[in-house]
Amino acid sequence: MNRRAILILAVIAAILLIFAAGNIRQVPWSGPAARAVTERGALSDAEKANVEIFEKVSPSVVQVVTQTAANPLSEDQEGGEGGAASGTGIVWDNDGHVVTNNHVVQNATQVAIRFASGEAVRADIVGTAPNYDLAVLRIRSARNLPPPLALGSSADLKVGQFAYAIGNPFGLDQSMSNGIISALKRRLPTSSGREISNVIQTDTAINPGNSGGPLLDSAGRLIGVTTAILSPSGSNAGIGFAIPVDIVNRVVPDLIRNGRVPTPGIGIVTANEAVATRIGAEGLIVVRTTPGSPAERAGLRGVDMSTGELGDVITAVNGKPVHRLSDLADRLEQIGVGKKVRLTVNRDGSARDVEVAVVDIGRTQ
Repeated sequence: MNRRAILILAVIAAILLIFAAGNIRQVPWSGPAARAVTERGALSDAEKANVEIFEKVSPSVVQVVTQTAANPLSEDQEGGEGGAASGTGIVWDNDGHVVTNNHVVQNATQVAIRFASGEAVRADIVGTAPNYDLAVLRIRSARNLPPPLALGSSADLKVGQFAYAIGNPFGLDQSMSNGIISALKRRLPTSSGREISNVIQTDTAINPGNSGGPLLDSAGRLIGVTTAILSPSGSNAGIGFAIPVDIVNRVVPDLIRNGRVPTPGIGIVTANEAVATRIGAEGLIVVRTTPGSPAERAGLRGVDMSTGELGDVITAVNGKPVHRLSDLADRLEQIGVGKKVRLTVNRDGSARDVEVAVVDIGRTQ
């Protein structure tokens, strides 16, 4: 074979090899090797703070599962079959007490607690406070209790500071969300017909199932107990509410000791705020006093039902103005049962002071 023939064969062979290589690259099983992982830098300070809060707090946040006699469930609970519902709870102390919302355990016939570890135990309802939408449970037995959450204060909160929530939205346990405190001193009606004052508003994502869980500050301290959302759809719309920890810290010890919380009052029925506004009255219109109540004994006058003439209009408590019933309730709670309060009332166009005893009106209801 001459050189020319050899050269032609070599060229043909090269062309065939190139063609074959092109086809080989199209074979599915011969894809490229996995790419090397690029190492990331250190977490940002904000990320580190989030991780630290979750790792420190989440073991002390539990799922509260209840069984009720009836199937209908609260809108703030994640429901299951046969009347089962779930919410969130907070390990309160080393004695096995867990704090949650009253509406989470309302009408419950059985209660169970599931820890972050997956351990599930039975619990009993120690006490409830519908006026504050709070309840205390006690764990029957557990191998290792998580540590209680560190308590902060709600008295020095600022709008704009970071807030974190950990809970069980839609039954998805150990979920964390964050945002800011959107507003303070909101008023939130409860199922008992009263209002909780100084409620915290937050845009931290809160959904059904979060009820009874912690609202935390950037130090991982408890600053509130999540209780409700404002949403046309029933899911998070950026407006959530939490009971201030200062109220929680006042109510829970009474629930643990007595199973209930005193309801400070003086024994009056007041007119709706809209009525006072319509007739131009500044303060609380006393419609009537309860028979045998401190208000009746102190001589407070209600509306004359035969003539419609106003009696007393309460304008201040211990010198501090009141405009609505929740203002009076706040003052009486601060003063406490067993004390006396000085009411400033407007009667027949003139102001006068009346001293009235504060009693536990819940005992007579």
